[in-house]
Order: sequence, then C-alpha cells, then structure tokens
Amino acid sequence: MTQPARAAADWIARRFGLDQQVVRLLVTTFCREVHRYLADTARRDAVRATVGDTIAAGSARVVLAHSLGSVVAYETLWARPDLEVDLLITMGSPLALPDVVFGKLDPAPISGKGRHPPGVRRWINIADPGDLIAIPRGLAGYFDGIDPDLTTPVGVFNAHKATGYLSCTTTAAARATLLAADLISARLLAAGAHRC
Repeated sequence: MTQPARAAADWIARRFGLDQQVVRLLVTTFCREVHRYLADTARRDAVRATVGDTIAAGSARVVLAHSLGSVVAYETLWARPDLEVDLLITMGSPLALPDVVFGKLDPAPISGKGRHPPGVRRWINIADPGDLIAIPRGLAGYFDGIDPDLTTPVGVFNAHKATGYLSCTTTAAARATLLAADLISARLLAAGAHRC
C-alpha cells in the first residue's frame, strides 16, 4: 500500500535531495532517536561501544540490523575492526538517506560511496518495496560490498516493522546461506578426516 509513496520519495531524494529545513523538522519531530543518535557525539559513542561489546561478548557471527540499528551496526563495525562477522543483514535501512543519514555517517562516504565494514565477510540488504524509511532504493548503489541487495514484501502492514522483516522468508534464506556454508565446511572436513 505504501509502495507508490516510497517510489515518489525515492525519486525526489535521488533527483533533488531533501530540503534541509523540512528534513530537520521531520527528523526531530517524528524520528527523535535518529536525531539524538546523529547529533549527540557522546550518545553515539556510548551506543556504538555497547553494541560492539555485545557483538564481541557473544562472538556473534551474524548481525541482524533493522532501521536505525543498521546505521549503528555499520558505524560500530567500522569503529571496531577487531570484530569479525560472517554475515551482516541490514533490513529497512536508511543508510543511504540523503541529508539525513548518508552524509553524516562515520566514517563519511568517499566520493559519494560508503564502504564495506572491514570485519564483515558478507553483507546482505533487505527492503520492503513499500518501506518509507528504506530510501533511496538500491542500497548497493551507495555502498560497496553489498551482495545481494534484495527487495521483498514483508507484509501489508509490516512495511517497516522489525517483526515483518524477521519473519519473512527472504531473511530466513539469507541466514540459511551461512548455515549452508557451515554444513559444506563440516562435510569437507569430515571427508578429509575420513581419508586420513
């Protein structure tokens, strides 16, 4: 139902960018947590430290990051290159949102392009076609190293909800890629041990 609105917002963002005053008003009014995170350096550092410590303590191999969480995960994985993650799945991500997030990222994009976090082996992005937060479309056009960049419906009333993304088959399939790789590795090791 929101797909036409997302397409219009995507076109405007790509063609004209977003008016700074209007965006600032919308972000500070409706997306207070985004504004607080991006505007308050101490808060930003504290959030990234907490997320980084959590990933490290759990020896996380997969990081699922939704909405603002994708911004936090991206910056955390850059701030902590010691963290090695097999799979980063961003869902409903505003990482490329011009004049709101993209130009304020740390590290900043170089020549209009964000980079793949160094400790991440594979990065998959998933966006619902009607998700009004995940604009502009095609995150891979703004960041190196996203493979694949998927568009999938997560539900009529779940276009941006984490529950919609977490329960959709595309997210399950993305997580299964890591599981399948583990099974293949285990079989190869078993076959090699059997021959010895």
